[in-house]
Amino acid sequence: MGDFMQPLAFITIITFLVTLGFILWRPRNINESIPATIGALIIILCGTVTLPDLLIILKTISDAAITIIATIVMAIVLESFGFFNWVAEKLAEKAKGSGIRLFWYVNFLCFLMTLFFNNDGSILITTPILIMLLNNMGLKNHQKIPYLLSGGLIATASSAPIGVSNIVNLIALKIVDMSLYSHTAMMFVPSTLGLLILVALLFLYFRKVLPKTVPTKVTGMSLPSYHPIKQGSFQKTKKDRDKFMRNVLLFVFAVRASLFLASYFSIPISVMAVFGSLVLLCWRWAYLKISPVDMIKKTPWYIIVFAFSMYVIIYGLTNIGLTDWLIETMKPMIQGNLLNTSVLMGILLSVLSNIFNNHPALMVGTITLTNLGLDPLSLKVAYLANVIGSDMGSLLLPMGTLATLMWMHILKDGKIKFSWWQYIKVTIIVIPPTTIFTLILLYYWVTWLF
Repeated sequence: MGDFMQPLAFITIITFLVTLGFILWRPRNINESIPATIGALIIILCGTVTLPDLLIILKTISDAAITIIATIVMAIVLESFGFFNWVAEKLAEKAKGSGIRLFWYVNFLCFLMTLFFNNDGSILITTPILIMLLNNMGLKNHQKIPYLLSGGLIATASSAPIGVSNIVNLIALKIVDMSLYSHTAMMFVPSTLGLLILVALLFLYFRKVLPKTVPTKVTGMSLPSYHPIKQGSFQKTKKDRDKFMRNVLLFVFAVRASLFLASYFSIPISVMAVFGSLVLLCWRWAYLKISPVDMIKKTPWYIIVFAFSMYVIIYGLTNIGLTDWLIETMKPMIQGNLLNTSVLMGILLSVLSNIFNNHPALMVGTITLTNLGLDPLSLKVAYLANVIGSDMGSLLLPMGTLATLMWMHILKDGKIKFSWWQYIKVTIIVIPPTTIFTLILLYYWVTWLF
């Protein structure tokens, strides 16, 4: 068996590294699901992952994938209503001419966008709208960076407070058999306070660059050509439009709340997410006469393929003993001490995320946890520390998350000059203290709660 395992292990590790290289490099702007699928096929063909394994993987990711797709469909429908343009106009109004006030509102918007939709959707939709808003305000390149970078970091890190904002978090929840409800009860307070620390540090870093005044009115805003979704033609008077948008917002909030209710009563959350997106599709059909058929083309189905393929590759790494090695390394350090469990697992996941990207890192970390033989409370704390490491700690380098890589790509398309080195100069100051603070806070919060 040992002789058989060695070449198999070598093939599996090389496949993982090459796949990861292609996902991060994306030659000719190739979709990340293509290298992931090829990598997964190699792992299956060489026998590291078997047919029964595939059925387990399918069962694990299906609910998460359907939930995320339904959420993205909701975002596309809102885009048809011109909802996000309306939000950008409101942002300029609320700032009342203050560049500093605009900074806090932009970050609050990015936080809400991730909470209501998901981190990738938040980056894809909000970043082009912010570029459009800042261009219309006539800001110089260096003045746009504080808004765009802080918004991007907050949008990605905001998938930590509630598990439903990130497909990897949802898959990991399934692996540790934890409800969305209990995840939020244990995680919302420490990670939201962590986000406040992050935005405060970003503000201190950028306070001298932020423009003192900005225009209060922005007119003639049309979505840039590189925006992922084409806008509908929804025209109303300002008062009617405000009322309509508020109603839509209330509906989205109700759908989001229903996911937690479903989780509490052990109903699959994908059922509520699909129901919410179907109602919005019908609403759009009645108002804009746009048939739901366009969703077949606009929905990023590749997300399901990507998540499934990455999980197949990670499962292969687990089958050749990667998690066994991690278990041997971590077990003596974290047993019997909740604070060590929180801080060390969070740091491990931060490091793994920045080397390998947070998608595979969180999956590896979560599978490792389930085999550590931890008591139920320690398992939950270790899992939540993993999420903090993969959602916040991963932001140290641009390749730590796919959302950040997409964000860098959108900036390039929007003619915003910003290099990897400029990114790291900021994150090296703000990300490590935020991550450590949040991990320690998690320990105290959970200890107080239980």
